[in-house]
Formats: sequence, structure tokens, C-alpha cells
Amino acid sequence: MKNTVKLCVLALMVAFTACNKSASDSSSDDLITVIHELDTVQVKKNPEKVVALDYTSLENLDAIGIKPAGIPKGFIPSHLNKFRDDASIEDLGSIKEVNFEKIAALNPDVIFISERLETSYPELKKIAPTVFLKTDAKDYIGSFKKIAGYFSQIFDKEEVVNKEIAKVEEKINQVKEKTAKSEGKGLVVMFNKGKFSAYGSGSRFGMIHDVLGVKKAVENLEVATHGQAISNEFIQQTNPDYLFIVDRGAVVDNKPAKKDDIENVLVKQTNAYKNGKVIYLDPEIWYISGIGFTAVNKMVDSINEQF
Repeated sequence: MKNTVKLCVLALMVAFTACNKSASDSSSDDLITVIHELDTVQVKKNPEKVVALDYTSLENLDAIGIKPAGIPKGFIPSHLNKFRDDASIEDLGSIKEVNFEKIAALNPDVIFISERLETSYPELKKIAPTVFLKTDAKDYIGSFKKIAGYFSQIFDKEEVVNKEIAKVEEKINQVKEKTAKSEGKGLVVMFNKGKFSAYGSGSRFGMIHDVLGVKKAVENLEVATHGQAISNEFIQQTNPDYLFIVDRGAVVDNKPAKKDDIENVLVKQTNAYKNGKVIYLDPEIWYISGIGFTAVNKMVDSINEQF
């Protein structure tokens, strides 16, 4: 019964939102056509009420000086705490489970989402024009530029966005010059509940190889959301010169792994361990954040420091 009431309330809110929007619809000259992987949508130019349901969009809005009306504050990375602590910004849940009633009540002009809420797109677009921000792991920088372009187009911030993109590209080129001169090979692994999984080219952490040029310690790893399951023996036999660690539990369960569980007897036999190159990547940036301006800059910086 409670669920039925909630659905009715949401339906009424969506209907009210739709009526509100039809009454105040802008002329076609004030609308931007946005083509994304799920749809083609008409978005009001320079929208006033913006809902950012992922942290890529939140970082990009921050970079161009736009304050959102609502965001998911669950699991918010520490570098975005100013938004979490701002009481004037509505808390819409988490990046995987948002509150549709609260979103509808905000009567937003536009909503931004990414892959974690892809299945919610049909419901969200009933509330307001919704822009889907997809990351193609096989074309990381292409995705980064494409997503930034949405914000440039919608908010008429081409100059600011282009400057931010140029800064990132300059940093990337500096790192590539260093990695090109290094013979060291890297392996990227995620540690979760006592188990390792590896990520290679074309994966969610593949930019380390594909964009920044770190040579691969092993070829043809399986490309999967949670990586290719591997053993301690696999790491020891692969013997990477750089071992990059993403500790998933530190951000998802708020329980950082014990260092001895990661740097076990077999891992200690690798060149990476012997040369002090077991590198703990910030899981808030690499696992939670996405590919907004802040996260990408921090990702590039963290690899640059190792070379």
C-alpha cells in the first residue's frame, strides 16, 4: 500500500512538472539539441535548475561556475565536500539509487546522469530533459572531450571548457614523454574483500596504458566491469615494475584493506615491491568520481608523480 501511494505521489509530481514546463516553454531559439547514446533531447540554453546525478557532471559544473539544485550526496568524494555540506543543495540519495520524488519536486530544467543510472533513464526523462554521459573505456579522452562539450554547448561556456581541456592535454603529453622513456611495465589491480582483479587496455582503468603510455606487464586481460580475477601467484609471475592498487573497500564499505593483505609474501617478490613502486591510487578518484575535470587532472597527476 505504501509503495502504491509513493508511486501515485511521484506520478502527480511528474505530471505537475510537465505542466509547469509546458507553460514556460522557451522558443526554439532558446533550446539546444543534445545527441547522446540513449536519445536526442531538447535542453533549455543556460538552464537555471540543474540536477547532477553523477560526479562527472558535478565536477564539470563546478569548473564552469554552475551550482546544481540537487545531487546524490551518498558516497560523495571528499574533494566535492563543499557540495555535500551546502544545505541549499538537495540531497537526492546515492549515485546508484536516487530519490525520484525529490528530483521531481525540484522541477529541474535538465538532469545529468552516467552509467550507474542508465536503467533509470526512462523514468528520469519524464521529469526533465536528461543527458546521459557515457564513458567509452576504449576512447577515454574522446569521451572526456565529448562530455565536456555537452556543458560547453548547454551553458555557453566554450572558452572556459576549451581552456580546461587544453590544460589536461598538456599534462597528458608531459606524462607520455616520461613513460615513453621508461622501460618499466605496470599492472593495475583492484583489491576487494581479500581478492585481486586485474585491469588492462580498454578497461575502466585502462587510461594508465592507453592514454598515459605506461607499458603493460601483461597483455590481453579480460575487459570486465570488475576486472579479470587473478591470484597472488599471477601478480608474482607477472612481476610488474609498477603495481597500481585500487582499494574498492575503502570507499564502498569504508573499510580500507590491511596493507599486509595486499603486500603479501608473493607480492613482495615483485620488482614493484622491491623498488618501492606499489602505488595506492585514490579510490575516490579512480573508482567513484568518473571523468570530470577534477578527477581526470588528479588521475594524470598521480601517474606523473611515479615517473
